[in-house]
Amino acid sequence: MDWQQIQPFLVALAVGLLLGLERERSHHRELPAGSRSFALLALVGAVAASFGTWTVVVGLAGVVAMLALAYFRTSADDPGTTTEIAAVVAYLLGALAYTRPGLAVALAVVVAVLLVSKGRIHRFAREIVSEIELEDAIKFFVVAFVILPLLPDQGVGPYGVLNPAKIWLLVVLLTGIGWVGYIGVRALGPQRGLLVTGLAGGFVSATATTASMGRVSRTVAGVRAPLAGALLASLATFVQLLVVIGLVDVEVLRRLWLPVLAGLLVLLVVAALVYRGASIVPDQDAAEPDEPHPIPGRPFALRPALILAAVLTGALLVGRWGAEVLGPRGAVLAAFAAGLADAHAGSVAAASLAAKGDITVDTALISVAAALGSNLIVKTVLAFTAGGRRFGIGFLAAMAVPSLVFGAALTAAVVYG
Repeated sequence: MDWQQIQPFLVALAVGLLLGLERERSHHRELPAGSRSFALLALVGAVAASFGTWTVVVGLAGVVAMLALAYFRTSADDPGTTTEIAAVVAYLLGALAYTRPGLAVALAVVVAVLLVSKGRIHRFAREIVSEIELEDAIKFFVVAFVILPLLPDQGVGPYGVLNPAKIWLLVVLLTGIGWVGYIGVRALGPQRGLLVTGLAGGFVSATATTASMGRVSRTVAGVRAPLAGALLASLATFVQLLVVIGLVDVEVLRRLWLPVLAGLLVLLVVAALVYRGASIVPDQDAAEPDEPHPIPGRPFALRPALILAAVLTGALLVGRWGAEVLGPRGAVLAAFAAGLADAHAGSVAAASLAAKGDITVDTALISVAAALGSNLIVKTVLAFTAGGRRFGIGFLAAMAVPSLVFGAALTAAVVYG
């Protein structure tokens, strides 16, 4: 008998011992199954798997019946079923170890982490996550894992440029990145600084975060800290842009990443310079803010997702029509118009048209610049209206240098390829 024959059974024993030791360590009372029982259950699973699938099924039925009897005997002292369920999992992981030992070990570690994290998980569910956040999480999973697989993955509609699956995938991706930003804001909180809040909020909505930072600037003694936060919100736009463009057209990304990186680095330096010496001491003469912290109200909302899908669809149609009627100028104008609502919609639409060969990569790059430019106009207007003249001028001046660097680098990419 060589090592290859013995390995699955040793892995099964190790998996069972890992889960069993965790169960014994976390309980001081007598358990229906301890470390030895868990190890034996996993070993039985591996032995059953060596005889075939039906043997595993029969063995599973026996294990469930045995654990059910044990539960009824001990349920008066502890009505929980975690140990019994973990024992069933140990048996199944033991069976899996016979054919895929590496996967069985990985899953065992995941299960052990879940069991060890009981207190943290309960606290997260009861104290940290709100009912609204749980509701939005369910909506997001429905959108991502129920609706997306049902959409056709082929071109439909006029010009065949509308691919429902790919359009919805981009919506899911952008809202998912926004969710990560929301979690960052919730986890770190405004007490960690407006820089972190601005960056994380920018992944949710850079435009909304810019307006929120403007409102915050009216409630503190100086505008440097909220202004730096607004700049980092725009930095998040650059990061998201690279991610979504890379999924749509690698050739556009190959030509675009260097200009975006140049603009991103300059923007980061400008934000750092703006933040130096910043003060976030409340202004005693300022009115109380309606929104004390620029934290998005909800991690996911269906209406903005549908609006994003509609804007992206319209940008694709108008861009394709414009490219046919007006040539490259039509695609650029369509991207500019889409950027007024969302910078990514116009950029992704241009990259999608380039991927299909409807426009050239150079036209797509110019369209991306047009979408970012129109979106910057919207954010500048919001900076003036929400934060006042001082904040608005500061935002405009700070964004000027990164925008010029990005524009110059993009021009070089278009001219020199």
